[in-house]
Amino acid sequence: MREIIGRYGTALAGLVLIVFFVAFAPNFATTMNVINVLKDTSFLAILALGFTLALIVSELDLSIAEVASLSAVVTGWLIQGQQHPALAVTAGLLVGLLCGAANGYGVTVLRVPSLIMTLGIAAIAKGFAFMITQGVAFVGRWPTGFTGLARGYSFGIPNLVLWLTAVTLLTYGLIKWTRTGAHMVATGEADEAARLSGIATNRMKRIGLLLTGLCAGITAVLLAANLSSAAPNMAGDYLLYAIAAVLLGMTMFEPGKPNIPGTVFAALVLKVLGNGLVLMGAAYYVQDIVLGVIIIGSVAFSASALKKAAFKV
Repeated sequence: MREIIGRYGTALAGLVLIVFFVAFAPNFATTMNVINVLKDTSFLAILALGFTLALIVSELDLSIAEVASLSAVVTGWLIQGQQHPALAVTAGLLVGLLCGAANGYGVTVLRVPSLIMTLGIAAIAKGFAFMITQGVAFVGRWPTGFTGLARGYSFGIPNLVLWLTAVTLLTYGLIKWTRTGAHMVATGEADEAARLSGIATNRMKRIGLLLTGLCAGITAVLLAANLSSAAPNMAGDYLLYAIAAVLLGMTMFEPGKPNIPGTVFAALVLKVLGNGLVLMGAAYYVQDIVLGVIIIGSVAFSASALKKAAFKV
């Protein structure tokens, strides 16, 4: 029972939270509100999945929000310039990949700690985003072929939910069912031991950070398509929430370890919490206070879980 609570307790608490808001938050259970929560969760979860991949190889990527903003700006700039949506989407994704590649190169070749490297890339990305836009958002009536990526429905399901499902399955499959994923996990758990066993640990770190950048690019394209706009700071607020989702996810399913299902469910819980608090009339700053408590509590819980695991070994 203790093991079950340790592994699934946070997830069960999240379900209880959802039931609470269904019962007491006005209009929480309406179809429109549920769809909006799922859509909002998609942006956060995809970005958080990228952060999870970096953390799996024992690196941090604090540039994801600014990289996402830059990717959105490049995408919006091309759409505004009447370029083909496919070109704009490709460019947005390439920006994310290039930033991820730069982070990987800096960490593994230049030997710059990921904390410093990604903060540097964040500053560079923010500067380029403001340079391209001159501080003014790109807005307009953009092609439905582009906006439909986020606003449309397929088989009666919002496209954003389908995108999240696809990214979740691909990242989960990579980590759980491929040799590369196994090597990434080994690199994150014991870098030196993995290197001595023949694993190209630097390559695994580069792959992790590259995929983090790609997730930022995907988030950016979907954000721009959903809002029909692109601003140099449009994803800035997502950084803390993405970190909180990953850390909260580490308290469930695989306690103490970054994991894909935990991150996605935690992102949903955070969005449910924010939405429910708003519907119940809570002040905007209450969300920030709760977010801080979640981050601190998640780290404390994860550290405790790791200590217990080490003691058992």
